[in-house]
Amino acid sequence: MSSDWLWLLSLGGVAWIWWDGLQKREIAVRTARFECERASVQFLDDSVALSKLRLRRDNNQRVRIYREYSFDYSSVGDDRQVGRVYLLGERVLTANLIA
Repeated sequence: MSSDWLWLLSLGGVAWIWWDGLQKREIAVRTARFECERASVQFLDDSVALSKLRLRRDNNQRVRIYREYSFDYSSVGDDRQVGRVYLLGERVLTANLIA
């Protein structure tokens, strides 16, 4: 019976990590879209890609998941440039349009 509970807890943990990752990805997409609109550039593919995933401490010394997402944007329509969104937990640290 204990192995059944272990499998159930493991499955629940994996489902929670997947669901949490989807929520953070949506935060990154909204942030990237906002930054592109603010800079008057085109947000390409309407998506972000996870570049880094690490454990880091926040200002209160709590361990949080640090995520770095990259996205593509275009300033003139026929080029592709890379931007980045940085999250620590649910908080957006910064977003950059790299030229």
